[in-house]
Amino acid sequence: MDLHQDDSRVVEVSRSRARSAIVLVCEHASFHIPEDLNNLGISIAAKRSHVAWDPGAIAVAQRMSKDLDAVLVASTVSRLVYDCNRPPEATDAIPTRSEIYDVPGNVGLTDNEKRARVARYYAPFREKLASEIARRTNPVIVTVHSFTPNYNGETREVEIGILHDRDSALADAVMQVASGHVVRRNDPYGPKDGVTHTLKEHALKHGHLNVMIEVRNDLIADETTQTAMAKTLTGWITQALETLGADACKA
Repeated sequence: MDLHQDDSRVVEVSRSRARSAIVLVCEHASFHIPEDLNNLGISIAAKRSHVAWDPGAIAVAQRMSKDLDAVLVASTVSRLVYDCNRPPEATDAIPTRSEIYDVPGNVGLTDNEKRARVARYYAPFREKLASEIARRTNPVIVTVHSFTPNYNGETREVEIGILHDRDSALADAVMQVASGHVVRRNDPYGPKDGVTHTLKEHALKHGHLNVMIEVRNDLIADETTQTAMAKTLTGWITQALETLGADACKA
């Protein structure tokens, strides 16, 4: 599902008036590359692959948003343009290579060109997410991602990863109620891989409950499986927050 409406809108907010204190985030929701970037010199196959976005993640997040009555903040451009789950200083915020694919349009960018990418794509996303979080009392940050079942020739057995940085309270609670899938902590990625930027920037700094969810994308390949996974994850988050005594029903 490609979220973009036009190249001037780089972040989309759904259900901004939702009652829940939960703020859902999907940083890798779209494979869209603005026209002026000429597809960054990559093939159509690469653009539609997992290196450019998280297949199935936005569909799951949208269903969770409805089920939880929660706001959803999503990037509308490919992470190859700018990865909104990375800080500007990260080398992979504007990657020159992703897995087996080179990204020619990101090679040799000047500092000014990099700053322009940050200003055009990351800053509006960061500001809009911060604004939605600030509008809520005791917000709970939940980011939704997907990962490929095979990476650089390695088959991944994990089906759902529950990720956290130094604050594991919500992740611990989710792990206690998770069932029916192969669920692992900080797998296939974790803080050492630099994937917890959104959690650190928008939750940890302010003491908000938070968790990052990674779903293997072959498990959310169509509408039926996306709906089922959203229901499962919604149940886990709801039960986990009840365990923690958190009231996420009102913003």
